[in-house]
Amino acid sequence: MRTQLDWSDVTTIREALTRASSFLRESGAKDPVFEAELLLRHCLDWDRTRFLISMLDPVTPEVVERLDELLWRRSRHEPLQYMFGSQEFYGRPFTVRPGVLIPRPETEILVEQVLLHARQLWSDAAVLDVADIGTGSGAICVTLACERPDWNVMTVDLSPDATVIARENAERLGARIRFLQGDLAQPLLAAGERVDILVSNPPYIPSTDVDELDAEVIEHEPRLALDGGADGLDCYRRLCEALPSVLKAKALVAYEVGIHQSRAVADLLRASGVIADVHIIPDLAGIERVVIGIRR
Repeated sequence: MRTQLDWSDVTTIREALTRASSFLRESGAKDPVFEAELLLRHCLDWDRTRFLISMLDPVTPEVVERLDELLWRRSRHEPLQYMFGSQEFYGRPFTVRPGVLIPRPETEILVEQVLLHARQLWSDAAVLDVADIGTGSGAICVTLACERPDWNVMTVDLSPDATVIARENAERLGARIRFLQGDLAQPLLAAGERVDILVSNPPYIPSTDVDELDAEVIEHEPRLALDGGADGLDCYRRLCEALPSVLKAKALVAYEVGIHQSRAVADLLRASGVIADVHIIPDLAGIERVVIGIRR
């Protein structure tokens, strides 16, 4: 263990919380008290209620030792989700570790919009073929398969590491998924697959902006899942070029996009020649986050 702090005078849970939050504040944490509580509760394996009513309880040497190690890791900007090995998405716990992008809350909007528009386009009894391009942790494909177990969901990723983690999540959450290895839509094109729904949260950060991201992102999360090329639109161009070959006669396309990208992605959908209607949906911060295309 790499000791960062002198714990010799720390005897209670409250004192451990105070010492941990002070260390995190000095390390540059944005919310040191909140993070210290999460780390300490993780070491104790307690929910918040038990934690709050036990502040004066003694803290054991084993908990202090584990907390010290986690604080050192956090001071090196390791994401809390990797440290805990889990991130909740759409009400389900997903295993995450280095090799996959940590699911973000805004991606839940993408899933919500797919489910919403599918109900508008097809009956609830319709058995739809769905492709999720860019598997990552499996947050999108597993959630869709759990929410609509009658759908035939497949997913594509270039990263073997991501596929391994996504398979673990699918098996643990009981999702029936077909996993394909490859670059964007290429496995679908090679197999002559056509789908009713194509959904993707591809890399969309411009290359020059990737190195400006927070340290915990750029130093720990996979660049492959972040870098979208010079203007961030490379993956959208390639996906939209493939749409005439991979969509059925009536189909739904849903993309998550970065800030200031929605209009350009909407134009790419229209330029594909097969998308009749385009809708743009903002996230809770008002950023245009999801672009929907409909083929009728």
